[in-house]
Amino acid sequence: MADPTKSPPLNRPSVIAAHELIKPHIHYTPVLTNTTLNDLASTPQSATALADTPWAGQTPANPKLRFYFKCENLQKVGAFKVRGAFHALKRLMAEEGWEEGGGREKGVVTHSSGNHAQALALAARTIGIPAYIVMPTISTPTKIAATKGYGATVIFSGSTSTEREAVVKDVIKDTGARLIPPYDHPDIMLGQGTLGIELQEQAEKIIAAEGGKDKGLDAIIAPCGGGGMLSGTALSCEGTGIYAFGAEPEFQGGDDCKRGLEQGKRIETVKTLTIADGLRTPVGAYPWMVIHDRKLVRQMFSVTEEQIKAALKLVLERMKIVVEPSAVVGLATALYNEDFRRIVESEGGELGWDLGIVVSGGNTSVEAISKMFAVSDKVAERQEGVVSLDGKKTVENVAG
Repeated sequence: MADPTKSPPLNRPSVIAAHELIKPHIHYTPVLTNTTLNDLASTPQSATALADTPWAGQTPANPKLRFYFKCENLQKVGAFKVRGAFHALKRLMAEEGWEEGGGREKGVVTHSSGNHAQALALAARTIGIPAYIVMPTISTPTKIAATKGYGATVIFSGSTSTEREAVVKDVIKDTGARLIPPYDHPDIMLGQGTLGIELQEQAEKIIAAEGGKDKGLDAIIAPCGGGGMLSGTALSCEGTGIYAFGAEPEFQGGDDCKRGLEQGKRIETVKTLTIADGLRTPVGAYPWMVIHDRKLVRQMFSVTEEQIKAALKLVLERMKIVVEPSAVVGLATALYNEDFRRIVESEGGELGWDLGIVVSGGNTSVEAISKMFAVSDKVAERQEGVVSLDGKKTVENVAG
């Protein structure tokens, strides 16, 4: 990989510079709003909803929230990862001696469960160099097929970061390829942070057009796996007055960044089979410096599998966009995590908060979503309008 010590400084101007560098290769993805979800988030949760949670028996928070969804599910390769991949590859190509040393022929290598795999495969194909992608065998079939479809050579490994990195070392030894890591590198972080710059600009225009306040977002919440995108987003917020928050799945210890902040030490190993499969990895050392050491991320929150599924269902049914489970952990936090909601209630008051939500990707399948929300045949027939409220099947001419 490019020498991290020669990367641009980790600050907002460097994120803006990264944006200029990769603009020709990425989509300027839309920012969507949704009144129904705003209303839902601005309504206190019921006592029933809070039962069997850490907030059972407590008075529910009553925040006022307006959401601005940065739809990276509509990005090239279906996820934000293409931003970091293109930036890191462009930076590598600019390295002195790379071309002369056979860099174009040797190519690049990475390890990824899917989204960074596809992103680097596309970037390498665009530039015209080989890409070797180490993927855990548990990666979803759609992500494996897409990675191969972009022309990369796929090599399989075990599921943990340690297992993936061991195979990467073998590939480097055999091919001389240069590593483009999925998240733990300044060039990746700066590339991912470009979505934060866009989101801030887009939300400010929407707020102004709707006759809102004279400033933009109050905060942005983003998913956190390896932390490349969260740390990059935090860098994009530096000096703006916009808070950066992170969200993780709590299942089987998937909330390593949250726990690490509480313990004051980065957790280096994670083994979780959360449905948010893009977040099954520990926070990297470079992102940790931004998140923990520089304290550019205000706080981390975690959500349950059921909360992730509930948020995913709302996005599918109310926003009419296809997203993967990892993409909705931020929304799930804003809807269901009382600690976060109390911060908004306390600091936002009657005016509330304008909250940017990073929808990180949409790389899932109909089969995966169908299984996740599988119901009995009887319930399915009612949802499909095949049976009436009384349970009887009736064929009628009914206007749509």
